Amino acid sequence: MLMMDTLPDRKTGLLDTIDSPADLRRLEQKDLVILAEEIRKEIIHTVSQTGGHLAPSLGVVELTLALHYVFDTPKDKLIWDVGHQSYAHKLITGRRARFHTLRQYKGISGFPKRSESEYDVVETGHSSTSISYGLGLTTAKDIKHDHSKVIAVIGDGSMTAGLAFEGLNQAGDLDKNLIVILNDNEMSISPNVGAMSSFLSRKLTGKTVRRLRRHVEERLKSLSSVGENILTILRRSEESFKSFFTPGMLFEALKFEYIGPIPGHQLNELIETLENVRDNSRGPVLIHVLTTKGKGYEPAETNPGDYHGVGPFDVATGKPVPSTGTVSYTEVFGDTICKLARQDERVIAITAAMPAGTGLTRFSTEFPDRFFDVGIAEQHAVTFAAGLAMEGMRPVVTVYSTFMQRA
Repeated sequence: MLMMDTLPDRKTGLLDTIDSPADLRRLEQKDLVILAEEIRKEIIHTVSQTGGHLAPSLGVVELTLALHYVFDTPKDKLIWDVGHQSYAHKLITGRRARFHTLRQYKGISGFPKRSESEYDVVETGHSSTSISYGLGLTTAKDIKHDHSKVIAVIGDGSMTAGLAFEGLNQAGDLDKNLIVILNDNEMSISPNVGAMSSFLSRKLTGKTVRRLRRHVEERLKSLSSVGENILTILRRSEESFKSFFTPGMLFEALKFEYIGPIPGHQLNELIETLENVRDNSRGPVLIHVLTTKGKGYEPAETNPGDYHGVGPFDVATGKPVPSTGTVSYTEVFGDTICKLARQDERVIAITAAMPAGTGLTRFSTEFPDRFFDVGIAEQHAVTFAAGLAMEGMRPVVTVYSTFMQRA
């Protein structure tokens, strides 16, 4: 972990040599560990001045390096769900010199932006769309006989949305070569037996085992019905054995090959697993990666929710820089809806997983029976509100405009 009193010493000699993932791939794997530390220091320093999504980006530094190290981006397409975790991605894809302009006027965006870089595949800012985007891309590549890879990185929080499972459902049905990385920072999904599961998944996806499996399958299929029966038993045995140790039964039911959980801050294991999938997998694959939100900065690791999205802060203490005291539009809205709710018992507030961001924190405390957080489900929120209105209620749906793309 980067200690607060050492953060001002921001030596970024290795990072300064990286202008693209091609430069990254020339490094030895041991150098990636040093690079990861330099990237974390740069993210912390910059976000302390500009504000931004700190904890999510700190949590995926090693994963970002491993993905660009193994896959041939930008030919291989890398999609970041939401995109708020893409700071390390930006630093190694040609935007190092402008990173200090993050989220500033005429500076670089805090999210992937197609006009900024060919490495930014889609413009997001909202969650749960990456799998559907990825399936569309890989299906089009199939039609064009293009064998390059498509990788969608999605967080466990984003997996609560119906859209994510709609994408998984069709991807499994179409049997396309889509790679989904589940970035699990332990907010929603917990592993069964982490170390053993990680070991089994890496070994069961190794090149030698895959070759052996294909060889055995071909031999058994030549034995007509007897061979098919034996093959069915062997498949069941392997899947039952893996499922006993891993939480992947749901994804396997959706016809995905499930791999994991994999420790998300161990570069050697990440790279080995990704190389195995790149070289050997056929059909849809989901790799379950365990990460720590806020990794490397003690205040963010201790309170990842508080450091999810931050304004400028003091690096040494982690405390926010005092604001000017200007009242925001969100605060005005929050005060107003509470006032209206006191005057009218029919007023109901609905949010889609963003109570604080939409100014409803006070409402949720003052009127808990009239407050509904439906999760990442905007289409449900709107229709749910319609049902309330039909019975005479006065529902107010509070949604970020970009999130309505899911509705």
